[in-house]
Amino acid sequence: MIGRRRELAAVRRLLDGAVAGRGGCLIVVGPPGSGKTALGDAAADLARQRGLPVDRTATADGAGARLVILDDLDQTATEADLDQLSRGGAAVLATTVEARHPCQHLYLAPLTEAELAAVLPGMPIGTVHAVWLLTAGWPGPALDLAAAVPPGGGEDAVVEFALTSPSRGQFLALDTGLIRLLEDAASRALPPATRARVLVRLAGEMLGDPSAPARRRELVDEAVRLARDSDDPGTLAEVLDGRLHAVWDPAAADERLSTASQIIDLSRRAGDAVLERRGLFWRFVALAELGDLDAAEAALVAYARAGERDGDPEAAVIALSRHAVLALVRGRFELAEALAVEVTETGRRVGLADAYRLTASVRGRLALLRGDAAGEVETLRSLARRLPGHFFEVTAARALAESGQVAEALLEVDRLLPSVLAGAGPRWLGAVADLAFVASFGAAPTAVGALYDALLPYAGRLVVWGGANTIAGPVDDYLGRLAARLGRSDEARAHFDRAVAQEERLGALPWLAATLAARGDRAQAASIAEGLGLPVPAGPPGSSDETAPSKAADGPPAAVAEPSADVWRLGRDGDDWIIDAGTEHARLRDVRGLHFLRTLLAAPGQEIAALDLAAGGAGLVAPAPEPVLDTAARVAYRKRLDDLARQMDVADRTGDVELAATFAAERSALLAELRRAAGLGGRTRSHSAEAERARVNATRALRAVLTRLEPVAPIVAAHLRASVHTGSYFRYQPAAGGPARWQL
Repeated sequence: MIGRRRELAAVRRLLDGAVAGRGGCLIVVGPPGSGKTALGDAAADLARQRGLPVDRTATADGAGARLVILDDLDQTATEADLDQLSRGGAAVLATTVEARHPCQHLYLAPLTEAELAAVLPGMPIGTVHAVWLLTAGWPGPALDLAAAVPPGGGEDAVVEFALTSPSRGQFLALDTGLIRLLEDAASRALPPATRARVLVRLAGEMLGDPSAPARRRELVDEAVRLARDSDDPGTLAEVLDGRLHAVWDPAAADERLSTASQIIDLSRRAGDAVLERRGLFWRFVALAELGDLDAAEAALVAYARAGERDGDPEAAVIALSRHAVLALVRGRFELAEALAVEVTETGRRVGLADAYRLTASVRGRLALLRGDAAGEVETLRSLARRLPGHFFEVTAARALAESGQVAEALLEVDRLLPSVLAGAGPRWLGAVADLAFVASFGAAPTAVGALYDALLPYAGRLVVWGGANTIAGPVDDYLGRLAARLGRSDEARAHFDRAVAQEERLGALPWLAATLAARGDRAQAASIAEGLGLPVPAGPPGSSDETAPSKAADGPPAAVAEPSADVWRLGRDGDDWIIDAGTEHARLRDVRGLHFLRTLLAAPGQEIAALDLAAGGAGLVAPAPEPVLDTAARVAYRKRLDDLARQMDVADRTGDVELAATFAAERSALLAELRRAAGLGGRTRSHSAEAERARVNATRALRAVLTRLEPVAPIVAAHLRASVHTGSYFRYQPAAGGPARWQL
């Protein structure tokens, strides 16, 4: 009970109350190993000293003054049990890991380093410090770790523990205790090879910190330099492996492949079978990124055989999980599900802590393919809250879009685009691809263009998340969707054609169906999807025969994605509205947004002020609006732009790249502000309170109509979302894929 004076005092008060005829309840809250059981045993001794009987169940016979100890409260008693025991005069001491009951709570705290030293008498102070850092001072884990220290193991175990203690963190989740220990070890004077190993492990453990990419890069660069100077193949192999873990550069797949070969060669020279297997696994990941799945699968088999040779059961589990990913890619869904079950069961049997996580992404991706995307949204949002900065909310936005909640998903593009473009790490390329998928449903052209530029360097590659626990299709598929959204039909066709060729070569049938649908080949996409037992993938808004080849590979024209009628109709039918658009028909109840939509469709290409739209026509009187930028501000902006142009010329001539980039960034910001303040034809935008209310209400009403249209007439909704422009002025500017005219 060292360091537990406060807790013992609370227990004594509880027992003294029972002796005086007052029952009571005290719930002890703490994680496993915090000392809850030891405190219960101490309470039992104190009770017996006071002549109180001790019971260990809520249903034990007896009444009156006594101590009832309930371990693991959530499974042993209800609130009614606690209340009944207390009113009967018993002192109730219950333990739990999470506070959920109305009694008084006593929260256990970890021990200080001095208190832990008293618990571990005779242990060298440096070893006590290492144990305290690794266990955060919780007595149970600390005693277990101390028992594992070999007798006579050195005066200072900080460095040894830093290099050998298993991490309690999971992928992207930090083990803060181990990080503190590694930082302590790194601050000491160490031999070069040892320091290299400490630094690279510290960098790898910091992978879950999205704010630390620069620090990780500095650590691994120094570690690699020290390892090469050491002339020790085992140290260099360990450091190169750690570098691949710590610095996930999505552009470096070729480098990952060559580094994997170095790790394999160095580890064989050093006789290190563990590092050899890691090199084999890195080869699998890099080959998957580069789109060579046949070679990747061969590397995965070599990794599994090496694990079998070396008696490593975890390697077999990891290999099975990646075989499940490859089965999913090729549309072998029953095999993927069977492998996922086998991974979970085998992983638990061999003691692999995160066995379920190895297949969670397979199950999630399968749900998306089968049209069950809505059920994945909350799971992904929960992960985003627990692991901020790792883009789980981007995948949640994709799930929203695939489940038909396009308007909500598109809002996420505006929220997430800056952080995604500025991001890095093992999930970055997948996050950009997922956001690109959402943006293709109707994001602003600036956002679509930024995502296209971010993905373009990876054309020809596959979208691989982390250690290939998810592979999400060819980059060219996403580039084609973005190019189609931007109206670049030739580029879209070229990207889609390359994606289709890659998918056919890989036998990736689910991806092939999705890309064909996006390209406009609906009949072929439907045939493949139906054969796989999947819903027919919907092409993004704007996908049409403009981005499809004029003929399929062997002759017949490709299917057209949109209704073929040249005239679409919007009209009243009693209290309802009817939309007829080729093969799509919808009946909607009367709402204001439909009146606004009819006004816009009646005047294609014309701007209509928000006030006029809300009033049903011109003539609504509002106070004189104020300009967003007055004349003086506009003149000042123009003058500064001229100054910046001159300064950029000087910087370019002198070769000062950094200064030129600074001026260019300021110029872009000024131009963006001028565009925001300018209306059609460059006239000054202005606003008033009434106009702003009209803008907000009309925008909300129109979005509500489009949201209601999406499930019943998705092509009409997609065309209108691409064509209706909102703001202080509203406009229907017909986008590709719509009718020649509307009948109203």
